[in-house]
Amino acid sequence: MRVLEASARSGRARLIIAGSIGVGVFVTAPWNGLWTVAMFIPVGIHLATMDRWLQRSESPELVAFGTLVVMLVLTGVGAAGTGGPHSPVLPWMALVPAMATLRFRFEVSVFLAGLAAIGIAAVGFGVDARAALDDPVPMVAALVMVANIAGVCSALMFGELEHRDRAVLDPLTGLLNRASLDNRVAEIEQQAQVTGGDLALVLLDLDRFKAINDEFGHDRGDAVLRDAAYELRKSLRTFELAYRIGGEEFLLLLPGADLETGLDIAERLRARLALTRPGDVKLTASAGVAAASGAAVSYDRLFREADAALLRAKRDGRNRVVAADAPRAVVAA
Repeated sequence: MRVLEASARSGRARLIIAGSIGVGVFVTAPWNGLWTVAMFIPVGIHLATMDRWLQRSESPELVAFGTLVVMLVLTGVGAAGTGGPHSPVLPWMALVPAMATLRFRFEVSVFLAGLAAIGIAAVGFGVDARAALDDPVPMVAALVMVANIAGVCSALMFGELEHRDRAVLDPLTGLLNRASLDNRVAEIEQQAQVTGGDLALVLLDLDRFKAINDEFGHDRGDAVLRDAAYELRKSLRTFELAYRIGGEEFLLLLPGADLETGLDIAERLRARLALTRPGDVKLTASAGVAAASGAAVSYDRLFREADAALLRAKRDGRNRVVAADAPRAVVAA
C-alpha cells in the first residue's frame, strides 16, 4: 500500500531525478560515449511508465524494487565503462537508495544503500584494482555520498511517517482514529460489494467511564483507555480494525464476519475487558453489532444500526452485547 500511495507523491521527485540523470548522460556523451545514451533510454522509458506497471501488477512492491536494482546495476555498468574507480558516474549510485526512501521502509533503503556501496567497491576494484588502491579518493567520496544521501532521505521519511501516524492514530491509545476511517471504509464497502462478502460493525462503549474519572482521576482514566485498547488490538486478527471514535467509544470493522460472528467477537471482547480489569479498575462494556453482505454493505447504515443497538444495550442494563436486527442480547452471567 505504501508503494502505491507513494506513486502520486513521488512523481515529481522521480521526474527530477530521472531528468537530471538524463541531462547528465547526454551532456557527457561526447566524453563517455554514445553507448551511455543508449543504455539510459530504456531506463527512462521504464521510469516514465512505472505507475502503469505498478497498478497492473499483483506485487507492485516487487516491480518497484526490481526497477531500483536494475537502475543500480546499469549505473554500475556505466561507471565501469567510464573510468572504473575514477568514474564520474560513481556518485550517481547514491540516487538508488535515495529513491528507495520514497516508497519503502527504512530497512529496504539501508539494504539498497549497502548494495550501492558494494557496487562502488566492485566497480573500482573489478575494473582497475591498482588504480583503486593508488587513488581511492573518488571511491571514498562516492561511498560518503551514499551514506549521507541515504541518511538524509531516511530522516525525511521518518518525519513523513511520524506525521502520517499522528494524522491517523489516536495519540493516547495507539488505535486508528476517526480521520482514518473514510478511505478504509470506501475500500471495504467496494470489496464486499464486488465479492459478495460479509462485513460486521461493532460499536463498543465502556460503561460509566465518567465515574472512573471522577473517582480515580483522569490519569487512571487514561490508563483504563490504554489498557482497554491494548486488549482490543490483542484480541483481533490483523485484518480486523479497531478505531477510537470518541472518549470511551470504540468502533470495530470486521471484514468477512456475519452477524453471528460479530456477536461472538463482541461478546468475547466484553468478557475479556471485565476479566482483565484495564487500569486495575473493575470495568464493564456494552456493544451494538450490525452486519450486512454484498451489495447491502453500507457503512452509514451499519453505523446507525449498531449505534441504535448500543443504545438498547445501555438502556437494558449495560454490560451486554445487542444485535442490530433483533432485541435479543448476549447478557453477562
